[in-house]
Amino acid sequence: MVDYNPKDWFRFITTYNRADTLRQLSLALLAIGFYSFLIAFLIIHVFKLDDTSPLRHITVMHTLLGFVISMLLVFRTNSAYDRWWEGRRLWGSLVNNSRNMALKINQLLDDDQAEHRQFFQTMIPNFAFALKNHLRERPNPAEFADSSTFHFTDLHAADHVPNQIASAIFGRVATLQRQGILLPEHMLVLNPELLSLMDICGACERIKNTPIPFSYSTFIKKFVFTFCVTLPFGYAFTLDYLVVPLVMFVFYVLASLETIAEEIENPFGDDANDLPLETICTTIKKTVVQAFDQKYGFGSVAR
Repeated sequence: MVDYNPKDWFRFITTYNRADTLRQLSLALLAIGFYSFLIAFLIIHVFKLDDTSPLRHITVMHTLLGFVISMLLVFRTNSAYDRWWEGRRLWGSLVNNSRNMALKINQLLDDDQAEHRQFFQTMIPNFAFALKNHLRERPNPAEFADSSTFHFTDLHAADHVPNQIASAIFGRVATLQRQGILLPEHMLVLNPELLSLMDICGACERIKNTPIPFSYSTFIKKFVFTFCVTLPFGYAFTLDYLVVPLVMFVFYVLASLETIAEEIENPFGDDANDLPLETICTTIKKTVVQAFDQKYGFGSVAR
């Protein structure tokens, strides 16, 4: 994710980073520019059409369809941003639930339960890193922190790793309850955070695995393409060769909106506009470690 100051207008206007759509659409812009020049040349110099040509009235079609295409792109952009924002809310919930789980378990365990405390201290952040890698479909064993009783080799890396880690966490809590270390009412206290792990995982998988319907996406692309390639036929009569930059600019605006929507509809990748999952996972690890470092919090000061 790009870290930026939204008030820095001068930087936005004068610089282009890898997230800028101008870089991604440069070849397409050159192609549409050359196409527009060719159409203008044929109309002006080869066929020598004048204002009485029926092609001149094609501008009426662009006037009528301009509103339609703008509404389609607005809906497309909003639906993609909703997916991006829902992903951010889910990972925000994972941060909060990881902290709450760490705080609760740390206070419920006695001082002599160092082994169990160390297990949760490592496995809770491991779930966040595993979920990130699962959504990106790129396993990264280096991010997994082994505990004294659970190692990376205990996992089946080819299977659903977040599910295995969540199962290990829940299994350890159930074992502590059977041993009498945790009381039945403690399970009620921990249950919301335990359930939230796979709930968040499933919601993220739903966003990732359910893109916008194929027919809708292809229709927008065909609509934008048809709208732009027919622009020179109508405006070459009044603008001459100025139609070339006009068509390039219109294509840049319309295609950029579609390109941005394509990028943010799956917010879990590593594109410039995707969610900063590495930062979020690091935050979870840092706060969980801090939660287990202080056994009684501010209460110990009063003692």
